[in-house]
Amino acid sequence: MTTPDSPRDDRPVGASRRDVLRAAAGAAALGIAGAGQSTTRASTMSLIKNGRIKQSLVHWCYEPYWKDYDAFIKVTKDLGCASVELAPPAMYPHLKAAGLTNAIAQIDISPDPPFTKGFNNPANWDRVIAATRKSIDECAEYGYKNVICFTGYDEGISAEQGAANCVEGLNKIVPYAAEKGVTLCLEMLNTRADDHPMKGHPGYQGNHVDYCVDIIRKVGSPNLKLLFDFYHVQIMDGDLIRRVHQLKDVIGHIHTAGNPGRAELDAKQEIYFPPLMQALIDIGYDGYVGHEFIPTRDPLEGLKEAVVLCDV
Repeated sequence: MTTPDSPRDDRPVGASRRDVLRAAAGAAALGIAGAGQSTTRASTMSLIKNGRIKQSLVHWCYEPYWKDYDAFIKVTKDLGCASVELAPPAMYPHLKAAGLTNAIAQIDISPDPPFTKGFNNPANWDRVIAATRKSIDECAEYGYKNVICFTGYDEGISAEQGAANCVEGLNKIVPYAAEKGVTLCLEMLNTRADDHPMKGHPGYQGNHVDYCVDIIRKVGSPNLKLLFDFYHVQIMDGDLIRRVHQLKDVIGHIHTAGNPGRAELDAKQEIYFPPLMQALIDIGYDGYVGHEFIPTRDPLEGLKEAVVLCDV
């Protein structure tokens, strides 16, 4: 039974899905020998056949396995990816030297995680705007195009007032982003998963696509767009392919992860990614797709499978 709160499962059923996943795993197994072994250009090309989707690795997910910047960069390049995103600024010179980009930049409001304090609470504006301005400046220096932003947790603020505050607060920084040639990407996060601090965010105010898109449209700037994370959207709203088409004018960045569990893009989860990638191609999306899953097994094997699966 489907209810208004039930996510839709945007995938075909039957052998075709299993065959694609099996082929992805097989191709990936042939593509790169292993995390500690050298690879060749030929092995990279065996993974990326089409190249119509620009793929990126999200730093926080895989940093525990490749703590050294240059080791992380080598894995990224061996996979055929062109970006390490949400990377620490100290990594930027390493990315530049390696010919890689940072598809979307993080903000730092330490000791708080960046998604907890956002534009929905005027008490946080000075702090969040200063951090966002700093990230914009760093991106302008290195030629990066996107900076992440958040509504923040509700902190006792109503949804209506939080949205109005977001519009007012974002209007204080979006013109500066435009001046620097940078786009802010507002991320929608799920509030249903409560078993891990990075799998769900109970209390986050921007927990539905329509809520975030309404804020973006009210700001009305091409320098404010939506970070469309397939994992979070599937949990809260579903209907992924239809939403991609409906929101083609406001999607600024894409994240992947399997649901449930924010794990690998494999046969143990419900989202089928090839048609989602095709939908991005169909709408003319030319940004990056960032892999943001939490590994449950060999991280390199999971990344190989994801890269092949999304190379439609």
